[in-house]
Amino acid sequence: MQSENPIISDFVKLANAAAGTFAGMTREARDGARERLKESLGGLDFVSREEFEAVKQMAATAREKQDILEAKLAALEAKLAGK
Repeated sequence: MQSENPIISDFVKLANAAAGTFAGMTREARDGARERLKESLGGLDFVSREEFEAVKQMAATAREKQDILEAKLAALEAKLAGK
């Protein structure tokens, strides 16, 4: 059998109200922080993964072509030096 003590009942109500208020404050703080982060990052220009991978591939191809041209140049210089 449960007794109805008004002091305990009031304390439980107060604790529940405080927990609800704290949960609301936590939610508000999290949402506010998320909005501030979005605003601060909004001015930055980010590239997509696809764009990054495309430019990375272009750079690798250009590097390979450069290596080939350097080898050809070295061969031509060696040929000219041998004459």
